Amino acid sequence: MRSCNHFTSRRQLLQMSGLGLGSLALACLLKDDGLLSAEIDKAGPPTERLPTNLKPRRGQLPTHAKTVIQLFQNGGASQMDLFDPKPQLTKRSGQPAPGEVETFQLGNKNVLMASPFQFHPRGQCGMELSEIVPHIGSVADEICLVRSMFTEHNNHPEGINMIQTGNVFPGRPCMGAWITYGLGSENQNLPGYVVLRDPEGYSIGGKKVWSGGWLPALYQGTEFSSTGSAVYHLSPSEAQPAGAQRQSLELLGKLNAQHLRTHPRESELEARIQNYEMAARMQLEAAEVLNLSKESEATKKLYGLDNPVTAGYGTRCLMARRLVEAGVRFVQVFCGPSQPWDHHFNIKGGLEKICAVTDQPSAALIQDLKSRGLLDSTIVMWTGEFGRLPITEGSDGRDHNRHAFSLFFAGGGFKTGYVHGATDEFGYKAVENRVSVPDMHATILYLLGLDHNRLSYPHHGREETLTDAPITGAKIVADLLKSQPQV
Repeated sequence: MRSCNHFTSRRQLLQMSGLGLGSLALACLLKDDGLLSAEIDKAGPPTERLPTNLKPRRGQLPTHAKTVIQLFQNGGASQMDLFDPKPQLTKRSGQPAPGEVETFQLGNKNVLMASPFQFHPRGQCGMELSEIVPHIGSVADEICLVRSMFTEHNNHPEGINMIQTGNVFPGRPCMGAWITYGLGSENQNLPGYVVLRDPEGYSIGGKKVWSGGWLPALYQGTEFSSTGSAVYHLSPSEAQPAGAQRQSLELLGKLNAQHLRTHPRESELEARIQNYEMAARMQLEAAEVLNLSKESEATKKLYGLDNPVTAGYGTRCLMARRLVEAGVRFVQVFCGPSQPWDHHFNIKGGLEKICAVTDQPSAALIQDLKSRGLLDSTIVMWTGEFGRLPITEGSDGRDHNRHAFSLFFAGGGFKTGYVHGATDEFGYKAVENRVSVPDMHATILYLLGLDHNRLSYPHHGREETLTDAPITGAKIVADLLKSQPQV
């Protein structure tokens, strides 16, 4: 009886049954997409332009930063209550808003509502910040505050897709995946892109927030836990005889390699093989990197690990510092399940609660990176997906606003103690030195040495990029940078 150990793929079936013309057309389309298998493409392995590993590599431009920590504030933080003081909003509170205001939810009253918080100048730069972010205020001289951001959609899933992937539609690679694809990682024993989410649950959008889209799966985010075992399923749940796990991994590697030979260019399979190989190396490296007991008591206190309110988020921020210190390229930190910054009612109480959780650890991360000489090479990015409206929703809430929001950067070549742009007198629209989300992406890539026009991947017949500059008109925002761009 004949043994069948080779399976015919759909591609091979079409090639064999297409009577020549269909096969030629298929091969042409696959080659345009960079998906032509090794059995058809006689040119050999993928080009250097399409790396499928995490080896460190240089971008196309001079490098200012090496790593990124994104502190993602899912839900849409209110700019006029945190970073963008509006005296006219206070003065005219309770009056109808002049002009048309785009709303998202029912229940908006079109009545201006003042911020319940006071703003004060902070640092030598005199940056005006809300009283409910005193710790961020303490590092005002280190941050680059952008008050003139705007985005394309005012619903959470689309807004999150936009800030993470540059497009409101799902399925595209996120910024962290693009950066890891472009630069690889400086530590081959850890993933290049690590996600630290709240152990209580996912934000809206779930794992799509750190998806690799149609990039090779190796570049998508890898979840680490800030409670219990840091790396999921890294070690066996039950003790095994000496050498048993190594033998199992070797057998699994052989089976995967055999399967890959008959299914070339299977991105998920290639990533799985490399991840299994990395897992063996991670068993020692990850435990060492994420062992917070080695941190001093002063450092733990700085991040608020001694306070139940700040301990969870503080732990993730401290883990982020240790990960970039170990050479991980991109670390993403989430502040809670669902949308903890989404305040459709009781904005005063809601903001006081979430700021109590995030303010101290966020500032501690910047202070700690600076004290260790890591801030110059690390971009810290604090952002949500959009802002809030200046009018009242219900009696004391604010609705979503895509026309204006604030975010800030620290380190990595961004200006320090600097405020960029402005919104109108009520904080509804960005009106001065406006910055789009693709502009922001282009600027971050530039500081990492990546040209947003040239960092591309072939997909469905076109060279895709993070910023899609021909459509969005994305540009580097030179005013945010310490030195002028050299493109």
